[in-house]
Amino acid sequence: MTFTDTQEHIAQAIETTACQSNWRDWRWQMRHCIRDAETFQRLLGIRLDKEGLEAFTNTTRRFPMSITPYYLSLINVDELTTDPIFRQSFPSAQELEILSSDMSDPLHEDRDSPAPCVTHRYPDRVLLLVSNTCAMYCRHCTRKRRVGDRDSIPDRKAISQGIDYIRRTPQIRDVLLSGGDPFLLSDEYLDWILGELRSIDHVEVIRIGTRTPVVLPYRITNSLVAVLRKHHPLWINTHFNHPKELTASARQALAKLANAGIPLGNQSVLLAGVNDCPRIMRALVQKLVANRVRPYYLYQCDLSEGLSHFRTPVGKGIEILESLIGHTSGFCVPTYVIDAPGGGGKIPIMPNYLISWSTNKVVLRNYEGVITTYREPDSYEPTFCDRNCASCDLHLELDDADECKSLGVEKLLADSEATISLVPRGNERHQRRD
Repeated sequence: MTFTDTQEHIAQAIETTACQSNWRDWRWQMRHCIRDAETFQRLLGIRLDKEGLEAFTNTTRRFPMSITPYYLSLINVDELTTDPIFRQSFPSAQELEILSSDMSDPLHEDRDSPAPCVTHRYPDRVLLLVSNTCAMYCRHCTRKRRVGDRDSIPDRKAISQGIDYIRRTPQIRDVLLSGGDPFLLSDEYLDWILGELRSIDHVEVIRIGTRTPVVLPYRITNSLVAVLRKHHPLWINTHFNHPKELTASARQALAKLANAGIPLGNQSVLLAGVNDCPRIMRALVQKLVANRVRPYYLYQCDLSEGLSHFRTPVGKGIEILESLIGHTSGFCVPTYVIDAPGGGGKIPIMPNYLISWSTNKVVLRNYEGVITTYREPDSYEPTFCDRNCASCDLHLELDDADECKSLGVEKLLADSEATISLVPRGNERHQRRD
């Protein structure tokens, strides 16, 4: 059965009147998300054993399931237990194995919240949580504590309070919308949020984190893109974890966003049994770049409750970076980070390329294992700084350069210039005026 055949089979099984236009309607997809084991089995034509059904029931009492029909159609039923789509979307009994190191809120997002919907951890940027709704409940979600919690979905009043905090905090120049998934909001509601943020003078950049291009690519509609275009500069980060997720529909969604002039990034999570393989990750980052998406972060799996079976040793992430650095284009290489427990923020982890150093020489190695040296200056005198920035007379010109410095006859032609004549230096008539 081909991919398209699988889609049509699932659509027909869900709704006998379904057709391809229904399938590509993101609201239809959301109305028909798969949330129970019986529907899951019926649509894929499989049967889970008694033990599997019992594990499903026990797990979903605490961590619910929700899968879009689109994402379900990507599952290879012939290799069910090892399929990366299945492992990211279907509940596992291992999620109930809560270790002593697991935490409900490992990143202390709730503790670092000075206002409703806001997490303010870094000096100049904040996280604005605008939705608790997702197109799919990812089994590796760091915010599993919020999944399915319909009683705490932020309303307009709460979001307004968060925006007011941003408005009265001038050091904030960068706002990241997250959730849940901001793209599960209506176009109009999202337009209102973006408009409110864009009206704040000190907010320079707005970012949006979304997984809809991965699990619900049909959400990237022309009308949504038209809303986003109104609010530049806007950046979007998405969340592809495996090359298999870059389907024709996903690529089309990414193209719509990129063609709208929106820079795209990707944040992957290193997941055991999903992408903990150098070949898989290299294929993923190269496919992303081919679709104008910059690999941004590779996350070590967080210490959230129920994720222990997804975690790899940090050494696996280092091994993957070693397979990328020097072996593919530099802009294909994401930054490998551990989001520090306790709200410490993202800590980059890199292979060690600096072997040793002395007063004026460093010893380095490259990706091939070649060891080389770099000679530093024998005498380096840094520019003296008295730490008095207010009276700095150094090269502290932080404003944009003036591009309109006209010279000669150009001054007479330029509408931006008030000059009406050029007078040679030493003109006797002008000297008499003096």
